[in-house]
Amino acid sequence: MNLSLNLIAMQTIVRKEVVRVLRIWVQTIVPPAITMTLYFIIFGNLIGDRIGTMDGFDYMQYIAPGLIMMSVITNSYGNVVSSFFAAKFGRHVEEMLISPMANASIVIGHVAGGVLRGILVGTLVTVIALFFTDLRVEHPLVTISVLLLSSIVFSLTGFINAVFARKFDDISIIPTFVLTPLTYLGGVFYSISLLPEFWQTLSLANPILYMVNAFRYGILGKADISIAVAYGILIFFSVLLFTVCLALMRRGIGIRE
Repeated sequence: MNLSLNLIAMQTIVRKEVVRVLRIWVQTIVPPAITMTLYFIIFGNLIGDRIGTMDGFDYMQYIAPGLIMMSVITNSYGNVVSSFFAAKFGRHVEEMLISPMANASIVIGHVAGGVLRGILVGTLVTVIALFFTDLRVEHPLVTISVLLLSSIVFSLTGFINAVFARKFDDISIIPTFVLTPLTYLGGVFYSISLLPEFWQTLSLANPILYMVNAFRYGILGKADISIAVAYGILIFFSVLLFTVCLALMRRGIGIRE
């Protein structure tokens, strides 16, 4: 299949994913926005005044970038894992596999849908955050690039989860037992400088910490980690996970079995 036809195939998948996200916007866009609003009310308004400042910022202002990134991560992941597993469950993924469409087009098309939903939800949560606090983007390029790379990483992770999932319950195991704990322990609500040295060192093994802090640096200009290291981790996982996705598609794991 030549390049132009592969591009058409990929555009078709992307269009299908976009239509899916927008058609059921009450399920894909609204719930995370409501959840993040509750976080802002509870942790910002009710608890934030008692905590005071953190790293020189109001607590509400400090946690806003972390909450935005948390919404991007969970929605990018959730969109791809549910969409591709639905394709497996409905068995129309087999039609894509027997076509001359390249595996890369299938992966990129679904990942694009996850990125789109992550960015839409992240934008909406940012607008909501502006009702509670003042946010000024200090480094726009860092903010946008970290947002895109993070959504790509977790869209690819969602794709891998969907490949191995055999029933609907399997697509909730990773978000519940892995993604949620790592997110809450990723510096969304606190600076790791407040932790004892042992826990600071242990926190550095959490990749979400680098995403949250790099995004916080883009908005507030403050981070607990090296931005160069954060970019290195994001790029490394993007390439690694994309390679894994292609290998799984090529071998037909979880699809041809």
